[in-house]
Amino acid sequence: MNKENRVSVSIMASDTENVIKNANWWSRRSALEKSLIVTSVLAFIGVIALVLVLSVAIVKNKSFEENDSTASSTNKSVCLTSGCIKAASHALSNMDNSVNPCDDFYSYACGNFVKKTIIPDGQSWRTEFTKLNDKVLEKLRILLSDKINSADPRPFNLAKNLYKSCMNKSLIEEHGLKPLTDITESLGGWPVVLGDSWDEESTWTWTGAVIDYSKKGFQKDYIFDVSVGISQKDSTKHIIDIDQPQLGLNLKYLTNGLSDNLVQAYYKYMVDMAVIFGADKSRAEKELLDSLNFEIALANMSWSNEKRRNVTAMYNLFTIKEVQQKYPYISWVEYINALLPTNVNIDENEVVSISVPSFFDNFGNLLENTPKRTIANYLLWRITAYSSFFLSDQLRKRQLMYNTVVSGKQDQMPRWWECTYMINERFKIVAGALYVRKHFKEETKLAVINMTNRIRKEFENILRKVTWMDEQTRQAAINKLHAMGQLIGYPEELLDNDKLENYYEKLEIDPNSYFLSALNVNSFETDYAFNKLRKPIKKTDWKTDAWLTIVNASYRPKQNHIEILASILQGHFFTIDRPNYLNYGAIGFVIAHELTHGFDDKGGQYDLNGNLFNWWGAVTKSQYLKKAKCMADQYSSYVDPSTQLNLNGVYTLGENIADNGGVKESYYAYEKWVHDNGPELGLPGLDLSPQQLFWLSNAQTWCGVYRPEFMKSRILTAVHVPNLYRVRVPFSNMKEFSKDFNCPVGSSMNPIHKCEVW
Repeated sequence: MNKENRVSVSIMASDTENVIKNANWWSRRSALEKSLIVTSVLAFIGVIALVLVLSVAIVKNKSFEENDSTASSTNKSVCLTSGCIKAASHALSNMDNSVNPCDDFYSYACGNFVKKTIIPDGQSWRTEFTKLNDKVLEKLRILLSDKINSADPRPFNLAKNLYKSCMNKSLIEEHGLKPLTDITESLGGWPVVLGDSWDEESTWTWTGAVIDYSKKGFQKDYIFDVSVGISQKDSTKHIIDIDQPQLGLNLKYLTNGLSDNLVQAYYKYMVDMAVIFGADKSRAEKELLDSLNFEIALANMSWSNEKRRNVTAMYNLFTIKEVQQKYPYISWVEYINALLPTNVNIDENEVVSISVPSFFDNFGNLLENTPKRTIANYLLWRITAYSSFFLSDQLRKRQLMYNTVVSGKQDQMPRWWECTYMINERFKIVAGALYVRKHFKEETKLAVINMTNRIRKEFENILRKVTWMDEQTRQAAINKLHAMGQLIGYPEELLDNDKLENYYEKLEIDPNSYFLSALNVNSFETDYAFNKLRKPIKKTDWKTDAWLTIVNASYRPKQNHIEILASILQGHFFTIDRPNYLNYGAIGFVIAHELTHGFDDKGGQYDLNGNLFNWWGAVTKSQYLKKAKCMADQYSSYVDPSTQLNLNGVYTLGENIADNGGVKESYYAYEKWVHDNGPELGLPGLDLSPQQLFWLSNAQTWCGVYRPEFMKSRILTAVHVPNLYRVRVPFSNMKEFSKDFNCPVGSSMNPIHKCEVW
């Protein structure tokens, strides 16, 4: 809306209010009558305002219509249902029509979103995903806030009790640091806090410490990781994976050492937390610098994210006996058995996978040259950093200071949001069961299944037509696509109370002890995961697929299975009462993106059964790698102006292949839908063809704003490129986009050099 129209609406509201207030009969009206009158007038004003918005938008789009020879004649008629009006309003509110779509389609589609969106103080970015996620959490909050009802399934009351304990800030403050210090003191204490009185040097071992803390519910991957997962080359079996550690700060920063500002902030955070727990500051600065250098050494021995994309190189089988011979610095059978539940045991003949053998080649020398006190301080630091989220405001405020440096967030989120988010993460199955029973519509599921089938067919057509594949590889790819499973909406087991009761049978929650209850959930989940070692694998395990209340979708390569779950099937992504070009542009793209992951640089290493197997012909593989390199180099050539950093086209390659292939498959599927069903009406106020509206819908999926600190972190460490490049690059590679918007060859959105994998 232009300035003049904004003023007109403002004046209209002011004049109407004066007329009402000054009328002789006004004073004789009851309060209820006055309220109804004012409400009616304001509703009338709202209608007028919407008409003005749409009118101005039509005028602004008129100039584009005159220059666009591809605009459909059917665009003269528009859809005026409530769904279409809502969609038009949403689209117009995000757009910046002053931008030429052939110059920068992201700014054209999202310019006003970027200008008007204010990031909440407790968040680091704001997108359609975060907006919808907040709405899901608001709905989940209401469900969790309900009174405890003995007639409800026990797991529902467990989750409500954990939510209640999280919301009880006064009790948490009353407990202070004691819930954590009680645990640490019982297991030997934090050396930097105890000072010279820490006398465990002769008897303390890091293996014993990890075992003890793991049994209390803490992570066991601070030194290195031991987990149970699906075998890479036999997806019918579980196997023990031994891998490099999960570090307290991304190794991208740690490997820079103290010259990196984030590493300096991390070090100050370590010192301050130790001081809060009673350490002398000068001692903390010295001892925790040693511990930081130990963590930096772990980072330098670890593989980078880029290197870890080669899944084949991370599959290295050994018996425990062979591991013991190669790496004799711990007793492997004893250590792993101590981490496993008591009913699960291994011996030296157990076959395990070592993900990064070079890490363990170097690890023994690091252990030999690092004092026990340094390692003990490091472990207690990691435990303290994790625990602070669940404890007093004193710790959480210091945690916030650190997070501000890392991500730019200025404040904590509201307590209800944090507590609901925590339940959503720790009680995935309960959260999903509560949500889907209240908020999911079956008609949505049927419509999305139909869309998925259409998109799958178009991807098959692409596989049949690409000229660089040999016939044997082509057939293997088609077979994999046919075998790919799908879960749309939710697993039916979430409606079965008996299954929920059985799953959570051994879990206990104390509403008066938030921290200890959270640790109980950790122990419960770890035991469940480790108990899988001897159990058969079901490719579509409902318990794995039950996290419905996270706005996302996924592809699981070892199961060869996509998930498009309930919480994302709403809002901008999907609405059943609006034209299909909007749905294909949004959720259709998401579906196609996940399907394509089965054929990206990482997912393509697995066959139709989810096994790590090279099903590619040598010449075809060579051609594929050339195409992938084109895309990796293309993304890496982009320099983000806000950070002056190049995108990482290698680490983000899989997501970029999925973005480029996904938008193409969804577009083709929509074109086929139009062929089968006829053209659709346009939207009011948007003089764009249905095809153009497809692109607009897809682009507006990625409207987003970032704090500078988070943008830097995302470019350096995230598997996805920042959102604007998820529009600019794929669209510029698509000749269909340039055709639909009549973009000249050589323009920003229609470059001569394009990259394509699928």
